[in-house]
Formats: sequence, C-alpha cells, structure tokens
Amino acid sequence: MSPDTPATDERETPGGTEAADRVADVLLLFGRSDDPLGVSRIARDLALSKAVVHRILRSLASRSLIQTAPGRAGYVLGPAAAGLSIRAWSQLDLRTVASPVLRRLRDRTRETTTLSVLVGDQRVYLDQFESPQEIKMVVEIGPRFPLHSGASSRAILAHLPQPFIDSAVRQMLQQEPDADVEAYLAQLAEIRERGYGISLNERGTGAASIAAPFFDAAGNVLGSISASGPIFRYSDESGEEQREQIRLVVEAAGEVTERLRPDVPA
Repeated sequence: MSPDTPATDERETPGGTEAADRVADVLLLFGRSDDPLGVSRIARDLALSKAVVHRILRSLASRSLIQTAPGRAGYVLGPAAAGLSIRAWSQLDLRTVASPVLRRLRDRTRETTTLSVLVGDQRVYLDQFESPQEIKMVVEIGPRFPLHSGASSRAILAHLPQPFIDSAVRQMLQQEPDADVEAYLAQLAEIRERGYGISLNERGTGAASIAAPFFDAAGNVLGSISASGPIFRYSDESGEEQREQIRLVVEAAGEVTERLRPDVPA
C-alpha cells in the first residue's frame, strides 16, 4: 500500500472518515436506546465486526462518554456525555431564542407558556412565562419527564425515530399494563400529521395543555412549545377558543424553528 493511501478505517466518507462515522453511529445508538448496550447488540445493529465495536467502546469508556451499567450487563452513556448534552443546550441558548415567542404567546393566550427540550430519552422544561390570571398552571424547571405522557412530551415523541417510540411504549406499559398500544400509536401518528398534541386532565390534575414541536435546520425535533391552564378554561377540541389557541401555539413553535435557522437572526 502506498504511503499516501489511507488506512481502511480512514477512508473518506460524506460524513468525514469511516472510523469517525462508526464512532458517531455508536454514540447515536446509545442515545436512542433505553437499555444498556453490549458488543454483540451494537455489532448487529450497526453491521460492524465485534472487534471494531470493542475498540470503539474501549475508547469511549476511557473518556467517560460511556460506562458500565451498574448491576447490569453492557454499557450506558457516561457523565461526559451528559455534560456534552448540557453544554449543547447552553451554547444553543434556546431560552434567549424562544423567550420573545413564549412571552408573546402568553400575552395572546393569557395562559402559562412553556419551552421543553429533548434530553436523551426524556423531556425537560427549560423556561416558562406564567399566566397573568389568578388560577393558572405553573411547571417546575429542570426535572426530567418521560416522553410517553403529556402533550409537551408526545409532541416531541411523535417526531422521533422508532426506537424512542418503542422505549416510550414500554415505559407506558410499566405504568399502565392495560393501555391500548394501537390507540396510542395512532394518537402519535395523528400528532405527527396535524402538528400538535393536546392533553386534557390526563392525570386527573385538572390541567390542560396544547403543545407543538420545533425543529433544527436539518428537521430534527428539538423540543416543544406549549400553552397550559386549568381544564375548565378549555372547551372541547371543536370549540372556537381552542382552535384559536391551537393556531397560536403551532405558529409559535414554527417561529422558534425559523429562529433556529443559521441565516435567521434571533
């Protein structure tokens, strides 16, 4: 082989090099999985040899991007990966981008408006603007919420790859063993088609919410925008007030998507 000929793992690809592509694919597979991953599973899912996967895992583990799963076989994402996720949201500064949109949506709906983001396979409230009305809904910023429950979560989940949906269904069945999976998947398909999700007193808390997803420039879902309030202020889905609020929430999410485009100033 000529000294100028790249090694097999360094052949150039549209994404960079073959070796770099493999490492990225492994990390993304961890991001989509709700369970620990081992060499055999990764090799099978990515059509790689076990020797290649073993080298990649050893490298990632040495940098704390993955770690052995406590009490279980396989690996999970490590503290360095969690740090990267937090840093990514910090650098993107979504709160600054979305704040004027959220504030305007709050003023138009007179309900509490929220910004949620996808973190791993969960959702986090990143910001909110509280309703000016005496009786209102208020969320807690920071804690993680599952993707299977609530309008803000399902608006995100409906636009994620199938492994996320499979994981969410498993979590739902753990909490509700008798849940109708087919009806749930149909609901996600409807959210995907119409562009928003609704939650009406879903957990018996008296809360209602309308949420719509926003996306990055490549079309990947990043999170959701919502307006929420007490159930008594929400009519049924055919009501005029609710249709207007749906329109406003969908428009707000679309504006956040536009603001995230590289050529559009925040």
